[in-house]
Amino acid sequence: MIEAQNLKKSYGNLEVLKGVDLQIKQGEVVSIVGKSGAGKSTLLHILGTLDQGDSGSLKIDGIEVFGLSAKKLAAFRNSQIGFVFQFHHLLPEFTALENVCIPAFIKKTAESAAMARAKELLDYLGLADRMDHKPTQLSGGEQQRVAVARSLINHPSIVFADEPSGNLDSSSSKELHQLIFKLREDFDQTFVIVTHNEELAQMSDRRLEMIDGRLNGGIVAS
Repeated sequence: MIEAQNLKKSYGNLEVLKGVDLQIKQGEVVSIVGKSGAGKSTLLHILGTLDQGDSGSLKIDGIEVFGLSAKKLAAFRNSQIGFVFQFHHLLPEFTALENVCIPAFIKKTAESAAMARAKELLDYLGLADRMDHKPTQLSGGEQQRVAVARSLINHPSIVFADEPSGNLDSSSSKELHQLIFKLREDFDQTFVIVTHNEELAQMSDRRLEMIDGRLNGGIVAS
């Protein structure tokens, strides 16, 4: 699903990624841990095509993504990649249902099909009775489940999550962790998660550690 080779990234004189190799299989749940400043989020943003490395290669589902034009890369990201962040990033003026639909509308999915898919996801995530609520009317855990539904609306190949439980209480964190593995079980969904939550990291298929710009254990054993 993902094959990265020798990814490097610097900001001025600061070398953040120093040659990262990574392979991730379809349906894997992989957690990336490490101290603040080790390069975890930088790596996640490059893998998610939100940023580009200075050198190295990245294939997602067999496609060399940074060989694509900006327009094609944006379309690829919208259709093949889902994102879940620590701070939800829900638009406050829209309902849960409308927030979930936004990536589908960007993809030019018909409104009826987008709404049907969003309702299906929100129902699956236990939010059937919260669809018409705006973010301020939802708990933190509910907001994050809406964000998860939004990440899944376009049937992505992979979901990247950056500290997805970092802003949740312990009960909501546990529910989110269980949800991730339920999604993998039910849909063979692939997840790459940057986290400081050691419980989530230990639950994952692989726990990788970023140390000083390099990734320990990034290659799948043959």
